[in-house]
Amino acid sequence: MIRQRDALSKLPNYRQGASPETDDVVKLSSNEVPFEPLAAVKQAIAAEIDTANIYPDMMATALRERLAQKHDIDPMQIAVGAGSVEVASQLIAATCDEGDEVLFAWRSFEAYPVMALTHGAEPVMVPLTEDERHDFDAMAAAITDKTRLIIICNPNNPTGATCSHAEVEAFMQKVPKDVLVVIDEAYEHFNRDPETALGLDFFKRYDNVAVLHTFSKAYGLAGLRVGYAIAPIEVCDNLRKVCVPFAVTALAQRAACASLDAEDELSERIEQLVSERERVIEQVRETGWNVVDSHGNFFWLRLNEDTERVLGVLFEYGVLSRPFHGEGLRITIGDPAANDRVVHALRAAHELISA
Repeated sequence: MIRQRDALSKLPNYRQGASPETDDVVKLSSNEVPFEPLAAVKQAIAAEIDTANIYPDMMATALRERLAQKHDIDPMQIAVGAGSVEVASQLIAATCDEGDEVLFAWRSFEAYPVMALTHGAEPVMVPLTEDERHDFDAMAAAITDKTRLIIICNPNNPTGATCSHAEVEAFMQKVPKDVLVVIDEAYEHFNRDPETALGLDFFKRYDNVAVLHTFSKAYGLAGLRVGYAIAPIEVCDNLRKVCVPFAVTALAQRAACASLDAEDELSERIEQLVSERERVIEQVRETGWNVVDSHGNFFWLRLNEDTERVLGVLFEYGVLSRPFHGEGLRITIGDPAANDRVVHALRAAHELISA
């Protein structure tokens, strides 16, 4: 028997959203956008194919310079990785020793506890409030001498709820200055809450704040894997020490730069998706479901013991959603036809549960 880490015995596997096995099933389980990359982005990827035998720029210099210009910061305040989830893992590796604590609201992004345990840290999961929001008072009370990293997911995945500027401001006053607070804004482009906390604003005013962004969601590059952190220079220096070498491919870097060039066109797509989100949530509420406001490209149904039954009804209608067993379902906003199928399925599911 090969000796391996004992800690892995309690480490859950991260579960990818289910994929369809037939053409008549729509996949709304992974928070992917329903749009393929823009033509200009495809051209940028194609132009890089002939140099696939060459290692990419490990520093992602061109991309970091573009992002620095966009956010009005120093390029050295940006570190990249294979999606924001990989950069989050870097942040834990750079801040936590064995037995240190990573604190976050729960339920939130499913990878947070997995990443903490992978790096030998202890995940501290603070329950959400009854209306599915971060409980910042409870989070502040959960900070200990072992707390090294705090993650705020805004908008939160899977609930779609936001954290207000006032809430985060008050929370930051209670966080020790040597504890890094990471604001994960993977779904920032879909956020229409006028009171929301803005990660970049907190980064520019606090020395212990980092921000996570990704090209996997609104930019539609989930399959190419590129994300980044905006963080103090000394933090970014350490992220580059713990990163996987050459993890962000040249294809991903070129596609990300091309996406930044096409943000006006991308914005039109985002507005279409936000409009669809509002339509779907309104119609689902009309069928009788209680749906909290969502500012991601998905919405959340708190179902508790009815989770499996509703999951089954959606599947009968050819809809794959993301189950959190015993808690609820997260359903991604797709194209209008897929969304109509969701509304019909949830109408049938509500009739079944109410019978």
